[in-house]
Amino acid sequence: MAVNKVYPDAKAALAGLLHDDMTIMAGGFGLCGIPAALIEAIRDSGVKGLTVISNNAGIDGAGLGILLETRQIRKMISSYVGENATFARQYLAGELEIEFNPQGTLAERIRAGGAGIPAFFTPTGVGTEIAKGKEVREFDGKTYLMERGLFADLAIIHAWKGDSEGNLVYRLTARNFNPVMATAARVTVAEVEHLVAPGEIAADAIVTPGIFVKRMIKLDKVHKHIEQRTTRKRAA
Repeated sequence: MAVNKVYPDAKAALAGLLHDDMTIMAGGFGLCGIPAALIEAIRDSGVKGLTVISNNAGIDGAGLGILLETRQIRKMISSYVGENATFARQYLAGELEIEFNPQGTLAERIRAGGAGIPAFFTPTGVGTEIAKGKEVREFDGKTYLMERGLFADLAIIHAWKGDSEGNLVYRLTARNFNPVMATAARVTVAEVEHLVAPGEIAADAIVTPGIFVKRMIKLDKVHKHIEQRTTRKRAA
């Protein structure tokens, strides 16, 4: 019997999945490829004490920034948070925890979690603040530190196209952290810009197989923020 994975909206797709003090992975890089509709639904639910795993913390008023404004996030596991003034204020006031990761290490921790690998060794961060409190070993004359894999209660991701069976395709930079996060949570919920029938996506084009996606929504509209606009004068 076919399983209906498509829900009418973000609130319905997240029903029964949210609770206080849970861990959530949120895809995106800056504001590119962020699951904005699902983030808004999490805000509206009022769930709090969240640990959020994401490359960054959004900006003020957009992305994960809206969950910081409502103080629903207790801890961020991230690589870069420099664009968010709200984050800085809460962190400096001791109201928010942060676990910094080199960007490649963060990606590998998520990939490892999705692959069932509890820990791995990397040379990245050896001899820095990142290494404090972590196990260090030597392999073939080189020093490595141990990093734990990451696995969440819920992953929320954004895809360009998906079929009703949950197979997903991403577009350009919006691919970023979304595919690895889709594999590394008990439940993955996806929002898609274009929803098509099964078989309309060529098998070789599928990036995230539908087996990883439990629920999904079709977005009625997509507002794609520009995080930083850089311009130059036209040539004479």
